[in-house]
Amino acid sequence: MVSVEEALQIIAKNTPILQSVALPLTQTKGMVMAQDVLAPIDLPPFDQSAMDGYAINIHHEKKYTIIGEVAAGDGKEVRLKVGEAVRIFTGAMIPKTANAVVMQEKVTRLGDSIVLMDEAVTGSNIRPCGEQITKGVLALPKGTELTPPAIGFLAGMGIREVNVFDKPRVGIVITGNELVEGGEALKPGQIYEGNSKMLLAAVKGYGIETCTTYQVADNFMATCEVLTKAFLENDVVLVNGGISVGDHDYVYKALKALDVEPLFYKVRQKPGKPLFFGKRGNKIVFALPGNPAAALTCFYLYVYPAFQKIMGQLGSGLERRKLMITTSVTNTFGRALLLKARVLQNGEVEILEGQSSAMLHTYSLANALVYVPESVSEIHKGGVVEVLVFPN
Repeated sequence: MVSVEEALQIIAKNTPILQSVALPLTQTKGMVMAQDVLAPIDLPPFDQSAMDGYAINIHHEKKYTIIGEVAAGDGKEVRLKVGEAVRIFTGAMIPKTANAVVMQEKVTRLGDSIVLMDEAVTGSNIRPCGEQITKGVLALPKGTELTPPAIGFLAGMGIREVNVFDKPRVGIVITGNELVEGGEALKPGQIYEGNSKMLLAAVKGYGIETCTTYQVADNFMATCEVLTKAFLENDVVLVNGGISVGDHDYVYKALKALDVEPLFYKVRQKPGKPLFFGKRGNKIVFALPGNPAAALTCFYLYVYPAFQKIMGQLGSGLERRKLMITTSVTNTFGRALLLKARVLQNGEVEILEGQSSAMLHTYSLANALVYVPESVSEIHKGGVVEVLVFPN
């Protein structure tokens, strides 16, 4: 059995990074760049007007003669003599002899001339060529997450395709004789299967589209067959249930029979103690507890950072904050506690009712977990605790 910190270190050490793929920029949101990108052009590629107004060639008077107009997209070359101006619009190319742009609200127009309200300042309201970045300079380094502004920045330089770390294919294996699909009538001893929907939503919430679910009865040979198929078709396998040591729990035995290397089994935490992590070749597998709240806690704490690393990110997991707690907490279990909680608008955190590993009702209202280390036996009201904030 390992500690929470040891489990996280083992996962980080043994999670591979996937191969890179070249994708159209429009398909890369949330992915991570697999190589440096240098600017192919200056940005902006020409001196550009920062606003609607008048481009002028400054002279000692406030009156200027208008000789034309330049709109965004115009490629014509206009040369201004001293004391001349052109009507210009935001994003338009500045005439080479212009040395300032005066916003339209700061002039009085009199037919074919304008009169400035204030003295003109050289370089005002002009975005110089290469102001944002110059050709050949590092635009974004390897490891950058492609957020909407990053995608917009690259697209603005004419880049249409980038190399990114691929997203993993994920398989979710659900075990249990007692499980039936919603819509069917429940027979004695049966329950509706919801964990696959929960885990599928959690996986896809991280932007991973290729996710397949499998269901298997509590049978050793059937479990081996389904796991073999899941390993063949996926990069990451999540098994839910059947990982304990009961007479009808076959997952651990099946993983051993399939030559999965066990990297740890069981973590000193509550909930989620019967967690397994291992690898088979370049594939990794998490066997999560069957109880839904325990399974989701293990997903957030362990699977989430593994997804981050496998896609080329740092793999630091959930955002961690130090917040003041609204109630006291006692830990008599000798294990780390992961308590369903809610971060309040005032910046404090409250522990929610219903901490059972089988209960999702309270989890539905939670937006965080309070982490109590195994070495801490008591936290008083008003104390500062470590809070793991859920994504989104």
